[in-house]
Amino acid sequence: MRVKIDGVTKELWTLWREGRTVKMIDQRLLPHRFEILTLDNHTETAEAIRCMAVRGAGAIGVAGGYGVAQAAIEAQDKKLKEFKAYVAEAANVLRGTRPTAVNLFHAIDRCLKAASKGTTQERVALTTAEADRIALEDLDASRKMGKYGSVIIKNGYRILTHCNAGALAFIDNGSALAPIRVAHKQGKNIFVYADETRPRSQGAKLTAWELQQEGIPYALIVDNAAGHYMRRGEVDLVIVGADRIAANGDTANKIGTYEKAVLAKENGIPFYVAAPGMTFDLKCRTGEEIKIEERSPDEVNWVWGTDEDGNYTGVRITAEGTNALNPSFDVTPARYITGFITEAGVIRPPFGRNIRQFFGKHRKRP
Repeated sequence: MRVKIDGVTKELWTLWREGRTVKMIDQRLLPHRFEILTLDNHTETAEAIRCMAVRGAGAIGVAGGYGVAQAAIEAQDKKLKEFKAYVAEAANVLRGTRPTAVNLFHAIDRCLKAASKGTTQERVALTTAEADRIALEDLDASRKMGKYGSVIIKNGYRILTHCNAGALAFIDNGSALAPIRVAHKQGKNIFVYADETRPRSQGAKLTAWELQQEGIPYALIVDNAAGHYMRRGEVDLVIVGADRIAANGDTANKIGTYEKAVLAKENGIPFYVAAPGMTFDLKCRTGEEIKIEERSPDEVNWVWGTDEDGNYTGVRITAEGTNALNPSFDVTPARYITGFITEAGVIRPPFGRNIRQFFGKHRKRP
């Protein structure tokens, strides 16, 4: 992604591995400060996932794979039995960080499989290679989603997106923002409405920042304003990301996505979900089986940002003792979705059949 740091423009990935160390952009500090986290072991990587220093389905998956690779490297001098136990326990720690995004579980399972064959040193090599492969697949998928999704975007389109499904949610490019990036580079005259996405405000803090870095015309809007612009005919297309897609097409994404899908249907606006094959969960039959993460009430009762002196601080916006519910995701039924933008093309209804054909033709079942 394009990042301007101290007046210098650089191209960076969201996260990467350097030997036994994982490095990542600390997304909690954006857009006010740009810092790179250095994570020296799998427990630090797990905590970075848990506290949302890294977030977004693709990036979480890559971080999970890197975490297993770190554990394998940490245990490389142990006897084989101890090595297996150490890596298995690390995998359990990583699995416990975020329950909804299925990319995390697919990546951990792939790295565990790689760690199950050969001598200890061979297992270390295979596990780190698999983690790196997952990262490169994530990058390749985001590029291809940009290519296939850009065809849907016509010149003059006004596009609504929700939360952050950009480069920060992947290694680079993103899912929902990838087609927008490509369309912009093609010279299409486009405009993006970025939902603020309370309570963590990933749209305000991250999506708006990414669009600004890329020079893509946009406006930040409050979550409640999307219907207003749809009813007035000022939205031509909605593209969002996903954290888990069931076999029938029901989709879990950031809380508020369901509302946008219903409004889009009511107003005759195409509603697309951009996601790679790693985000589909064929073991999950419908959205009713998707576990929804419930996060701390503090995220609702407090807001965080910089004051006029540049200090990063929190401000309570509710009365002491306020009870707040904070589901991190909701499920959009498949009937509200126009199509899925994937690395192999666009999947259209009937989703139950076509999703399985997609996996049969283009990739192994995750």
